[in-house]
Amino acid sequence: MVRMTVLASGSRGNTAILSSTGTSILIDAGISCRETLRRMHSAGEDPSKLSAVVITHEHQDHISGLAVLARRLKIPVYITGHTHQEWQRWVRGPATRQVPLYEDDDKVGDIEILPFTIPHDAADPVGFVFRTEGLKIGMATDLGYMPANIKVHLRGCDALVLESNHDLEMLRGGPYPWSVKQRVMSRVGHLSNHSLADFFSNDYDGGAAFLVLAHLSESNNHPELALQSAERALGGRLNLIQNRLVLASQTEPMEAIRF
Repeated sequence: MVRMTVLASGSRGNTAILSSTGTSILIDAGISCRETLRRMHSAGEDPSKLSAVVITHEHQDHISGLAVLARRLKIPVYITGHTHQEWQRWVRGPATRQVPLYEDDDKVGDIEILPFTIPHDAADPVGFVFRTEGLKIGMATDLGYMPANIKVHLRGCDALVLESNHDLEMLRGGPYPWSVKQRVMSRVGHLSNHSLADFFSNDYDGGAAFLVLAHLSESNNHPELALQSAERALGGRLNLIQNRLVLASQTEPMEAIRF
C-alpha cells in the first residue's frame, strides 16, 4: 500500500511524507524536528522507518527543521548541489549526510525520485515526480508559473500536490509591502489560484485520483476561494473521474492519501 500525507503546508513551514510498502521518505523539513515527529505520530507514521529526506529548495519554510531532523534520525538528505551550498551558509553543527540529486532517476528503497526544475527565486529549486508500486505522484509548489517542462512531468500522475498560493485581488489589497507583492506575483514567485485554474482548464490530463491544493497563503488566500477556483476549472471532470480535491493545512496533517 502507498500512502502520502502532507504534514504542514504554507508560508510557516512545509513537509510531507510518502510511504510505500517498504520505504518512507520525507519531502522537505520546514517545521521543527519535534513538531515533525509529533505530526508523523498523529498521522500514524513511524519516524524510525524514514529512509531519507528530499529537499525542494533552501527557503526556511522548507528546511528550517532539516539539520536537527536528519542528525536525530541518522538519515541521508537528497538535495541538489547548489541548494546544499546555500543551506550550508546558515546551518550550524555537524554536517548531515548529503546525497546529490540529479535530473535523472534517483532511488530510495522502492521509491524512484525524479526532480525537475521549477521557476522560483531560490538557488536550484525543484519539484518532484515519485514512482512506486506502479503509481506516479507529482509535486510542484513554490513556482511562479507553469512552464511546459512541468506540464510534461505532471502528465499521467495518480496524485498531484500543486500550489494554490494566493488570490490575486487579496494579494494586491493585502498587508504585504509592494516589493513583496511584486515578488510573489512574479515568474519566480508563487502560483495563484487563477494560474492553477488555468492549468486545470487547459493542460491537466484529468487522470489523477487525488488533487491536493498546497502552500495556501494565510494572508492572501482563503481555503474556500482556492477550492472554488479549482472546482470551476475542473468542471464535471471531478465527478466523471472521481477525483478527490483536498486542501493541505498549515496547522495539522492532511488525511492520508491511500492507494
